[in-house]
Amino acid sequence: MIDSYGIILRPLVTEKSLAQNSERYKVSFLVDLDANKHEIRAAVERIFAVKVVEVNTVYLKGKHKRTRMREGKRPDQKKAIVTLRAGDKIEFFEGL
Repeated sequence: MIDSYGIILRPLVTEKSLAQNSERYKVSFLVDLDANKHEIRAAVERIFAVKVVEVNTVYLKGKHKRTRMREGKRPDQKKAIVTLRAGDKIEFFEGL
C-alpha cells in the first residue's frame, strides 16, 4: 500500500472545484493512477482530519498534441472528487 502522501498528488484548484467546495462540501484532488476509492478515502481522512462521506473518481486520458514534426501525448491523470461531512472543511489558500 502506498503512503497517504503518495496517493494524493495535489489539490485540483479550478473555478468549478472551488464552487463545489463552498456549495456542496466537495473537494477535488489529482490522485495516483493505481489508487482505489478506499485508499483515497483513508488518505484524505488521515491527512486532513475530516470525515469523508463519498468518493467519486474520473480517469482523464492525456491529449495527443503535435508541434511541427513531433507528436506527443500528455500524461494520463486520475481525479478524485471527495464529498465531506457537512461542517467539515479543507482550506487550501489563506489569502483568498
